[in-house]
Amino acid sequence: MESHAALRAIPFMYGLSDVEIDRLVAALRRRRFARNEVVFHRDDPGNCLYLIAKGTLKIALRYEDGREIILTLLGVGDYFGELALLDGEPRSADAIAVEPCELLLLPRDVFLRFIEESPGAALRLLEALGAQFRRLTDTVHDAAFLDVPGRLARVLQTLSKPAEGEATPAVVRVTQNDLAAMVGATRESINRWLGYYQDQGWIRRERGSVVIIDREALMHQQR
Repeated sequence: MESHAALRAIPFMYGLSDVEIDRLVAALRRRRFARNEVVFHRDDPGNCLYLIAKGTLKIALRYEDGREIILTLLGVGDYFGELALLDGEPRSADAIAVEPCELLLLPRDVFLRFIEESPGAALRLLEALGAQFRRLTDTVHDAAFLDVPGRLARVLQTLSKPAEGEATPAVVRVTQNDLAAMVGATRESINRWLGYYQDQGWIRRERGSVVIIDREALMHQQR
């Protein structure tokens, strides 16, 4: 993804002038990460904003006993790490490359100066953070009120990204292990329910991905 386009894709950077975008692009640093390489650990200092130019990345909580809870999967055009830049606190989770990734890094001092000089962008940033907190509320709701098939259906819909120019089918590039970590279930349970969804004609399983065929049927699973 071209650097200018990557910045303009961020919601709180909508409406910036070409001069402002050029100034931010000049400050970007590009880094590549191999599959399963850690971008940052929980409690690391928050010193830059990340934009994903290539690949898929997960934000997760990992524990000494080997357990992992995946908070979200991010792909091309997504950004992360902005919260630590604003409050100056350490990173709240791990960021790990699911596949080879190419990231664009915007240093903290440049980011903060940009927010100070762009009131409109600051307001849109607050709106973007508000949307994230709403998604967190939805996640807590799902954990409390939805069973495993309901949570799995919700995760698949959240992750699905239709092919360009098409409404369906949507391809979700994710492993069963990662789905299990996101849903809060065993891999065996995820495999069983994916098999059920496939038998019903709602999805199609492919190597390393799930193809969403019937969104409406998955929505009914969330009730």
